[in-house]
Amino acid sequence: MASDDFRGALFILAGMLIFSVQDVLIRQLSDGGSLLQVLTMRGVLGALVISIFIKLTGRQLTISSSYPFLAASRVVLFFMGFLCFYFALSHMRLAEATALFFASPLFITAISKIVLKETVGIFRVAAMIIGFIGVIFIVQPSPDEFNAIALFPLFTALTYSISMMIARYTKEKDTVWQQILHLYLGSALFAGVASLVLYILGLDEFDLPFLGYIVRQWSFSDSHVLSIICIVSVIGSTGMLLLTSAYRIGTPSVVAPFEYSLLFLAGAWGFFLFGEMPNAYSIFGMVLIVSSSLFIFVREAVRKKPLAVKTSLRT
Repeated sequence: MASDDFRGALFILAGMLIFSVQDVLIRQLSDGGSLLQVLTMRGVLGALVISIFIKLTGRQLTISSSYPFLAASRVVLFFMGFLCFYFALSHMRLAEATALFFASPLFITAISKIVLKETVGIFRVAAMIIGFIGVIFIVQPSPDEFNAIALFPLFTALTYSISMMIARYTKEKDTVWQQILHLYLGSALFAGVASLVLYILGLDEFDLPFLGYIVRQWSFSDSHVLSIICIVSVIGSTGMLLLTSAYRIGTPSVVAPFEYSLLFLAGAWGFFLFGEMPNAYSIFGMVLIVSSSLFIFVREAVRKKPLAVKTSLRT
């Protein structure tokens, strides 16, 4: 078991390194690429990579779902959530956007307590409150200036949390590979349709400059943009396979905390590549979010009632 947990932790660290590079590349594309093009091609190529892996490992390739409505709802939540997250990367410091996304365990705990009426002890409730205080320190709301873009990764954390609650129910009949394929294919479908609608309406970055990264027209003539999109698609799928494998061979409560290495990596990339340095309030908020989430993981392991550590926090 210890060796499995060790391998699982290594897989998590490798996956987080890959996702940190993916986030940097997606951010760099914001200057001349189209986020909807990225999500479409990433969905198509990602589904292809996952399908090849499934076939090579002798697993059954199944796309249909035993819970079509819930599966579709989860796809919509993931698409909207990560559309907001990747858009936020082009306007926020990498570390701060990543830290706000890591509020997911706090939302999962809150949903479990308030909506699903599951038993959540006083210690986890206190940790959840402390974590949300950390969110406030990062967002730093004020009457004079409110950073609305900071709500985007928080929205991602919320949609991710709801989708994970759905996954807890659908996993009884839908395999993890089915669910991954749903996410990739759904992303390609919704991003492709959204791009088509924008094209028909004649809307682009000149009409909606703030949303330029999203509404920008696709580019097939820029080899640099296309090569980065292809790299993002392949390494993103590789990261997903590593994380899925980590949670299959390792104990979730043991390997999950290693996902927070992504916050360190995001901070390092942000500092060395973009000259970013979060202020003291943001750093304090990050500490509160990470420490409270890790405490929730520990309490779940002690109580043997996992709410937030059954699967990866990233895709």
